[in-house]
Amino acid sequence: MSASAPVRSIEFHNTTLGATIAVLQAAEPATLADELHKMLGGMPDFFNGETLILDFANVAQMPARVDWAGLQSLLRRYRLQPIGVMRLADDQHDGARRAGLALIDSTQLLARPPAEAPVRSAPRPEPAPAPAPAPVAAATPVTPAAVAPTMFVERPLRSGQQVYAHGVDLVLLGGVSPGAEVIADGSIHCYGPLRGRAIAGAQGDKSARILASNFGPELVSIAGVYRTFERGIPETLAGKAAQVRLTGTENTLDIDALKLD
Repeated sequence: MSASAPVRSIEFHNTTLGATIAVLQAAEPATLADELHKMLGGMPDFFNGETLILDFANVAQMPARVDWAGLQSLLRRYRLQPIGVMRLADDQHDGARRAGLALIDSTQLLARPPAEAPVRSAPRPEPAPAPAPAPVAAATPVTPAAVAPTMFVERPLRSGQQVYAHGVDLVLLGGVSPGAEVIADGSIHCYGPLRGRAIAGAQGDKSARILASNFGPELVSIAGVYRTFERGIPETLAGKAAQVRLTGTENTLDIDALKLD
């Protein structure tokens, strides 16, 4: 079974601040309940108590009165803890406050710091050369090309633990237990059993991949395209080496067994 990337009424994105952002296309609890059931297979307690911020920027038709109690009840059913809202119309602010939700400044939350330019040391002054019959040309220093770092995690990740590799690939040497979550803006390489949730291309990199030597996750995602395994892992993949990637113009999520020998 493969998942394509249609417009969903709700999508989840991670931030470097430890909170998850729910990008909404609709604000009605009933609509979101249907989408969450399809996305997560109706699994109760799917998340692990993550704090959540609701982003209303993409909601085309806002109801005159948001059912805040219904929204919070729905999200808590999946063990999400809504703490705030952002990019919400001004006339809805009072209702959000009365529901106990903070108004988040999206310009600070979504802004990503610019990449730092490589620091070059100023050349040290050299003493004047001694007189010589012929000048000797100085060798031109060669500056090595910048290499993107990789985040390595050597310990096994237990249930409830989360690791986020911001801006880089993630290499896991000890495996991921059920209930743990690994997130990377790049690709994820897991050399131990992959049993938790693996989210690659978290900032939208559709070329990212998930590679596992022992495949058995609860959820995999590439650039927001999810697949869950509430009915179990297919026999052709369970416990085997596999890769997850997006293919085709429709960004279909494909999972293929790998032959390593």
